[in-house]
Amino acid sequence: MRPELPRIPQATTKRLPLYYRFLQSFHNAGHKRVSSQELSEAMKIDSATIRRDFSHFGALGKKGYGYDVQTLLEFFRKTLDQDEAAHVALIGVGSLGTAFLKYNFQKNHNTKIVVAFDTKAPVEGIIKSDIPVFHPSVMEAKLAEYGIELVICTVPSRSAQEVADRLAKTGIKGILNFTPVRLAVPETIRVHTIDLSVEVQTLIYLIRNEHTEE
Repeated sequence: MRPELPRIPQATTKRLPLYYRFLQSFHNAGHKRVSSQELSEAMKIDSATIRRDFSHFGALGKKGYGYDVQTLLEFFRKTLDQDEAAHVALIGVGSLGTAFLKYNFQKNHNTKIVVAFDTKAPVEGIIKSDIPVFHPSVMEAKLAEYGIELVICTVPSRSAQEVADRLAKTGIKGILNFTPVRLAVPETIRVHTIDLSVEVQTLIYLIRNEHTEE
């Protein structure tokens, strides 16, 4: 059961899985304790940012000692619900969707794509990368059957809102949206949009303007 947490900044929330992953690396390498500076060097994140992030959760370390790796790993494991399996559905098995099926969160053992949907798949389903892929006409029934709470959406932009409207009538709680469309959904559903073209354009801008203010 995940411990009740205070409200923390979204930027900190996004870094929590990274902390867990790097702490696993330290643990696997036999480290008993780690300092914020060591985490900083490994993660390429400012040590002050790490200490500030950790401060949201109370006293996780000791001054002059650092952080106990096992204790910290256990804390973040519970915080991130690593003991509870997260079954994910994929909607849209084009180029990006196929890549998701092949990857299928190999480094995150509690998160797995267990079912997918694509307009080219038959109603009775086919197996692709060991995952059953069904026609969207049976989507609502299959989402309920597989107990899905999180959906990855990689459909064409023109279909995104229609898919979201259908999902809004199911029991899902989150959509990871890889379309550029800003989806309109009920407040009960959280949407995280990753627009790859915007990310690339942002990176290009930062590269080209890195030294303009010196």
